[in-house]
Amino acid sequence: MSIHDLFAFAGIAFSLLFPLINPIGAVPAFSALTANDTPEFRRAQAGKTAITVVVILITFLFIGELLLELFGISIGVLRIAGGLIVANTAWQMVTGKSESSHSDDSKVENLDISFMPMAMPILSGPGSIGAVIGLGVSAKDFDDYAGFVIGILLLGLVTFLFLRLSIPLMKKLGKNGINVLTKMMGFFILAIAVNLIYIGITDLIAK
Repeated sequence: MSIHDLFAFAGIAFSLLFPLINPIGAVPAFSALTANDTPEFRRAQAGKTAITVVVILITFLFIGELLLELFGISIGVLRIAGGLIVANTAWQMVTGKSESSHSDDSKVENLDISFMPMAMPILSGPGSIGAVIGLGVSAKDFDDYAGFVIGILLLGLVTFLFLRLSIPLMKKLGKNGINVLTKMMGFFILAIAVNLIYIGITDLIAK
């Protein structure tokens, strides 16, 4: 395979997964979820989230179909499970009390949101997992997989850059602005969760 073909497959993976991952749309959610963390911890969470997304997508690219068959899980079930996880997080954001101080910073900094709910299911949710499994099924040889992996790595880099944008945003909003953003984004994330559950139930009924 030529370099041109390699980057062509990388472009296919990137263009297919970018709207499903939607790293731009994840910025407000990441900002709200890390609102009470230090800038250093937010930067670490941004990097960890991006890496986790890459690992999840590459894993499902190579063995996703096998994993679903092994555990007897369908994409519809994944959607429902993801929706329940997101709903729990969103509900806490909407109903949680505002933090009046940072007196317990160590406790706040121990709240790792990089895997759940950020990497899964907000970023690499059932839609992107299903898409990457489709890419894996369509791959004919190692070169195809290599191109898809490059596309996923580029997507991880872009995701990291967008999440980093939330750090200066937090500085400008201030404590009151952060509290408002947290509750507002909690409502929209709850709506996303309901939609995930609805689509998952629809998928199961259609079978």
